[in-house]
Amino acid sequence: MNVYQIITNKIIEQLEKGCVPWHRPWSGTPKNIDSGKAYRGINHFLLGGADFSSPYWLTFKQCKNKGGHIKAGSKSSTVVFWKFSGKNTNEADEDEQSTSAPILRYYRVFNLDQCEGITAPNDETSKQIDFKPIEAAENIVTAYKDAPTLSHKGFRAFYRPSSDSVQMPQPESFDSEEEYYSTLFHELSHSVGHPKRLNRKSMSDYCPFGSTNYSKEELIAEMSAAFLCGEAKIENKTIDNSAAYIESWIRKFKDKPKMLILAAAQAQKAADYILNKNQDRKINP
Repeated sequence: MNVYQIITNKIIEQLEKGCVPWHRPWSGTPKNIDSGKAYRGINHFLLGGADFSSPYWLTFKQCKNKGGHIKAGSKSSTVVFWKFSGKNTNEADEDEQSTSAPILRYYRVFNLDQCEGITAPNDETSKQIDFKPIEAAENIVTAYKDAPTLSHKGFRAFYRPSSDSVQMPQPESFDSEEEYYSTLFHELSHSVGHPKRLNRKSMSDYCPFGSTNYSKEELIAEMSAAFLCGEAKIENKTIDNSAAYIESWIRKFKDKPKMLILAAAQAQKAADYILNKNQDRKINP
């Protein structure tokens, strides 16, 4: 059996046993410096992709109250929240509050990197590893000849088709080197579906979150990432999380075994493309 079949069998074995819940294998999420609470919903996405190393955000007033100041030329970021119109006091009864209309409001925040004179909180959840590149995994990344641009910033990992670019959190923020490469392989596998490469329907077409094509694309990318981890011989450190992630998406399909095999076939093409195994591949203009 080749490495792809070995990894597929391992994933199937894990799925049959029942997987541990999938977890995001890196630390750090945008949070308010005073409350320590993480921003949720759309605010997580508004702040999570920003080009800063600190997870902490604060308003101009919070910065001033802490004895700090905003660096000259710094631009604020937007955070939104819902405010209810009408009576919103302790005297208002429940009926009045329930019929009040929500109004979308916003306020401006700055990242701690944009401030001076303020010390970051001692956050145990933000500990970083002493990242050491894995040569075999780096060789796989290098083998991807027409790879998308790669940047490390913020606290989200994603591939953006419009700019053909991959964004990753800093390598040091991951649980381990193996989980970093597994996540990077996942995002690179998405990029293979770009119209100028393999033009995969689940990537090239508009696929809303949670749709069938979106689910298929996530299955393909994670299977491809698992294959690439196998090529780098780091799959034993990542296989449980990969299987759990696959399980979270495959529940959508009635014919689960068939869907997994179909995804594995597309994933093999993506992995081969990244590894530059298809010498006669045709790249679309």
